[in-house]
Amino acid sequence: MENKPQNNDVWTVAALYRFVTLKDLPTLQTQIRERCDDLGICGTLLIAPEGMNGTIAGQGDTIPQIIDLLDDIAGVKSGELKYSSAEEKPFRRIKVRLKKEIITMKAPEANPNDQVGTYVKPQDWNDLINDPDVTLIDTRNDYETAVGIFEGAIDPNIKTFTEFKDYVAEHMDPKKQKKVAMFCTGGIRCEKASSYMMAHGFEEVYHLQGGILKYLEDVPADQSKWNGDCFVFDRRVAVGQNLEESPYQLCYGCRFPLSPEDLESDAYEKGVSCPHCIETLSEEKAHAFRMRHEQMKKAGEGIPGDTAY
Repeated sequence: MENKPQNNDVWTVAALYRFVTLKDLPTLQTQIRERCDDLGICGTLLIAPEGMNGTIAGQGDTIPQIIDLLDDIAGVKSGELKYSSAEEKPFRRIKVRLKKEIITMKAPEANPNDQVGTYVKPQDWNDLINDPDVTLIDTRNDYETAVGIFEGAIDPNIKTFTEFKDYVAEHMDPKKQKKVAMFCTGGIRCEKASSYMMAHGFEEVYHLQGGILKYLEDVPADQSKWNGDCFVFDRRVAVGQNLEESPYQLCYGCRFPLSPEDLESDAYEKGVSCPHCIETLSEEKAHAFRMRHEQMKKAGEGIPGDTAY
């Protein structure tokens, strides 16, 4: 994919991942962090023995420069690399973290560097999921599926990606679900999920190449089978067709994405609560959230929570 520099006022957001064997991680961490600091890059990058994953942002020609470095290290241009834009700075600072996995599943048999399902391009996705023999399943968490999902997809209602393997063990059978298609935000969770399912006897496993983000970018609205918006792991909260920002905000009490209707609820208090958490929120926690919110406002910063996609 070609570099996509933006003007100096708009923030270019690069979402990327690549499964590739990496070594000497502390040295790579230092090298990348120092270069990000020099260029004023913000966001999060995760580095593990199995590869690299992250979402970063910069202005002007800084993103092409850092992507060149990451490509030299991990070949990210040969993996999944998607660009979008944000009017305001989407992350507070840069984080370069060393992890055991770039997407946590806690299943050693799930190794995309060994085996992975069949990639399906966005323009071929509709034909696949129209097949009545295909079981379509979302690999994302419940707060993400609440914002949007494909027509006819199974929502496993998981809180974390590590629960996906439990859902498969309890609700799926390779003898019954002989064709499985899965999707996620940018494609990374599907790589792990498809590798896991193949290790457990599922033979025909497909996943959306580039994830929902690539689908929303490439498939015209009048042909789309996507309902709603797509949750993203930065301060835009959600994007829609052509990756345009959607009118969602986060509840910084429970991290649930909030629609404009949620923001009108009596249960919504900025930085504290929303309709999804008000009933379980103690007075002690509410007080702590209010204190945090006031401190962040005085400091002129956003609310904590930057993460990789």
